Amino acid sequence: MTDKKKDIRALTKEALREFFVANGDKAFRGNQVYEWLWAKGAHSFDDMTNISKDTRQMLEANFVINHIRVDHMQRSNDGTIKNAVTLHDGLVVESVLIPTDYRTTACVSSQVGCSLDCKFCATARLKRMRNLNPDEIYDQVVAINNQSKHYHDRKLTNIVFMGMGEPLMNYPNVLKAIDKITSDEGLGMSPRRITVSTSGVPKMIKKMADDEVKFNLAVSLHSALDDVRTSIMPFNSKFPLADLREALQHWYAKTKKMITYEYVVWAGINDQPKDVDALVEFCRFAPSKVNLIEYNPIDDGIFQQAGEKAIKMYVDKLERNNITVTIRRSRGKDIDAACGQLANKNDAVV
Repeated sequence: MTDKKKDIRALTKEALREFFVANGDKAFRGNQVYEWLWAKGAHSFDDMTNISKDTRQMLEANFVINHIRVDHMQRSNDGTIKNAVTLHDGLVVESVLIPTDYRTTACVSSQVGCSLDCKFCATARLKRMRNLNPDEIYDQVVAINNQSKHYHDRKLTNIVFMGMGEPLMNYPNVLKAIDKITSDEGLGMSPRRITVSTSGVPKMIKKMADDEVKFNLAVSLHSALDDVRTSIMPFNSKFPLADLREALQHWYAKTKKMITYEYVVWAGINDQPKDVDALVEFCRFAPSKVNLIEYNPIDDGIFQQAGEKAIKMYVDKLERNNITVTIRRSRGKDIDAACGQLANKNDAVV
């Protein structure tokens, strides 16, 4: 039965080499298969054209390649592409290609649904079904890289873990995927071009720092006042801002990497001077920058983008305090591909 076969991509290169030796073949055959699986992105054993038919049949009898399938693709008026990605067990996640004049960014998912409960995010309304495996995360990047080459005539330049799920709640698999993405035996991308975005899990931020990761960190902050943040991100009651701040101080002490805060300003929620003052104070303890992100409504009307006056208040106060601030306009809104909108609304969902 197929479901009793092991996913071959769960094996290390050394384990593959040992498998071939144990089956009377040369160890280097494992190297060849490993290259097909990762660097060449083989979807089936029949793709492995420099390996004999008998060997391919032997692999077929023992293993499966649980490759993702892009079942539905939507293209936005601004060039953004949203993919409905079907996993081997029929579950679906979404990934996004975001093009600009100078870069092409892959926004990838790390969980089916989400572990957290941010009230403004469509994904958070989905039940968390399971974590993605490292190969499923890697496959999203490969698929988007191919789309970037096809539609924009250039390779992927950046990766952000800002799709469905909380990456730090699937940290081991996210780390393994990034190791493969940055490996010369994988995609060979620089870790400096990868950003992991978290809603703020202090224990795991400290672990990342202790693991001396080379990629960048972004924090979905949205308020530097505990009562406000808890009202929109209820898990903040378990991971309050004091704990988050301590973890981020540890991150900077260990990595010397600037922290990016992602921040949406909503009308009537965090659009007052006290909100800006609190953010300025929160930014003081470690070098950081703030991305003010345009909000994308998720249909219930509770959260509404603040007006330009409030945005200008944030920008002016941050700049006066020598904090770098950027206003990020959302892309892909017409296909529900913008920040906070990923919720599997397309017809491909199973």
